Amino acid sequence: GSQREDDYDKLLARIREEKLPEQAYGWYLDLRKYGSVPHSGFGLGIERTVTWLAGIHHIREAIPFPRMITRLYP
Repeated sequence: GSQREDDYDKLLARIREEKLPEQAYGWYLDLRKYGSVPHSGFGLGIERTVTWLAGIHHIREAIPFPRMITRLYP
């Protein structure tokens, strides 16, 4: 799992560091600026479940539609 960054100043600094358009992230920054609580997430996902149940060593073997640089759609 992972925990989302909830510090407004850190988020703004990172957006500027990456030279991203601040207005595109305004809504997200407002969530942090005007009240948000620390929250985390964990997504097991079907591929990870299949990998675990089948004893497969790598998740790429359980993905029904392989992701490749030249292949955008199944």
